[in-house]
Amino acid sequence: MKKKFIRWLSLFLALFLAFETGCTNIPVKPGENRKQTQQEFSDYTNQIFCSEVTASTLNMHYSLAHPENYGISDYKVTYGNVSADSEGEVSLLLENWMGKLRSFEKKNLTPGQQMTYDIMMDYARKELSATGFGLYDEILRPSTGIQSQLPVLLAEYTFYDAKDIEDYLKLISITPDFFHQIMEFEQKKAEQGLFMADFAVDDIVQQCRNFIEDPENNYLLSTFDSRIAEMTDLLTSEQAALYIAQNRKLVLEQLIPAYRALAEGMEALKGMGKNSGGLCGLPKGREYYRYLVADVTGSELSVEEMQKQTEMQRTQDMEDMRTLAANNPDIGEKCANYQLPTEDAELILEELQTKMQNDFPSPPEVEYTVKSVHPSLEEYTAPAFYLTPPIDDISHNCIYINQSKGDEKLKLYTTLAHEGFPGHLYQNVMERSSSLAPIRSLFGSSGYAEGWATYVEMQSFYYSDVDKEVAAYLQKNQSALLSLYATADMGIHCDGWTLRDTVDFFQKYHITDKQVIQEIYQLIVEEPAHYLKYYIGYLEFLNLKAYAMKKYGEDYTNYRFHQSLMKMGPAPFSILRKYLPVFWEMK
Repeated sequence: MKKKFIRWLSLFLALFLAFETGCTNIPVKPGENRKQTQQEFSDYTNQIFCSEVTASTLNMHYSLAHPENYGISDYKVTYGNVSADSEGEVSLLLENWMGKLRSFEKKNLTPGQQMTYDIMMDYARKELSATGFGLYDEILRPSTGIQSQLPVLLAEYTFYDAKDIEDYLKLISITPDFFHQIMEFEQKKAEQGLFMADFAVDDIVQQCRNFIEDPENNYLLSTFDSRIAEMTDLLTSEQAALYIAQNRKLVLEQLIPAYRALAEGMEALKGMGKNSGGLCGLPKGREYYRYLVADVTGSELSVEEMQKQTEMQRTQDMEDMRTLAANNPDIGEKCANYQLPTEDAELILEELQTKMQNDFPSPPEVEYTVKSVHPSLEEYTAPAFYLTPPIDDISHNCIYINQSKGDEKLKLYTTLAHEGFPGHLYQNVMERSSSLAPIRSLFGSSGYAEGWATYVEMQSFYYSDVDKEVAAYLQKNQSALLSLYATADMGIHCDGWTLRDTVDFFQKYHITDKQVIQEIYQLIVEEPAHYLKYYIGYLEFLNLKAYAMKKYGEDYTNYRFHQSLMKMGPAPFSILRKYLPVFWEMK
């Protein structure tokens, strides 16, 4: 899950659901001098930010702890609008953005503003190219769908004041209407022959049923009670009791019935799916997949170029593994019998912060907690995920570990590096500390977020207290394994691989369990481009690093490379490459 899954949700809600409000058409004339132009550009982008972020209350809350500090006080509590009929409005909005951006003299903007300009223009162009694909989007997916993420987002919904509590309760009360919109969207997909495969329906239905299995002990009751109990300085005991009673009533009478209705609605549509394979099995599905890959990865490489580089990296990794095995005949035994000093998550995160100091700038001191995924969500939740903090409050960070996934000894260590330091948590608090414009929080591909986390995860193998040969062998193996999933993703969705093709592919690499391969195949069908955000993002960071090493030669250091990336913040990789020399020279 994204996330870093909240990063994905932030983009999903802001960019897919939020366009119903758009931004007001205020004319912008660039100033005659540089300072005035910069102020006008800042005012304009802040206006867009406020308009877009308020279009979804859930998105706004996870973006801003104190919206009033951004002039946001009067807003409608809403999940946003789910509709494929708003593409015309979206196109007009994006064209409006592009027109306003062109009215600024770009050379008069600061480097950071120029980068924001390029990011917004790049986003608008890509989205305009996707007009006509509204019904190809999928809101309900086993791992990254809204039905999967909503329970965790509600459980972690921070109460800063009583208004947050009121907003939270209102969101629960309108969940039935929101899910009804989703079902209308799915019905339209079914009518157009774009509905999901039966096995995907089964997964979503089972997930919903798992969540509502024991209503009286649903964890959204206990988590709410705990948060209310922590607000003794803001609430009287009578107010707290009233809120607890309201939440219980809403969860039992609104939220759980909404999930039950969603499951029943999806079951009723089962059998309507015309395609049980990759996206290329749909009309214009291959074209949509190419758009989706570009959007998800933030890469300008074509799918064919991605396939080629993926195979080249896999070949290199496997050759390195063979060399390690030839030079260390007992490498297999070493990989099976190594020991780590601790399996305590808090201690591992502390150790990672120490080990990373030579390669990465020190982050600001922040609080973080490590929690376990609730049992009702384990089956369809990623091995781990991190919830990003609001842009105006980086003090609270949470990493979730799925205790049902993975039993390899080093897995927890590298997972915490991926989610924590120097992964998602680190990247996010550094981003929030770099004075990026608020609007930048609305943009940034999953490929950047997951690519970065995968890139540093690979580095973390060498931070662990195991023999360097063991670390290298396990790291190369992890990279090669991810490459197999990435190749399968592109094969299934772009080249039309069947299950038989997928079995044949994995068997070449001595993965022969047909039941496991079928599960992989179905997951990739359900979550197109999911593995590409990890692996292609990772490869793009390697490409960017190779570019920096060649450009700066003896002046190159990992520390300075990573420092420059943290200053720039998330962006498509072509834009990162363009601005790297500018930020490299900044002190």
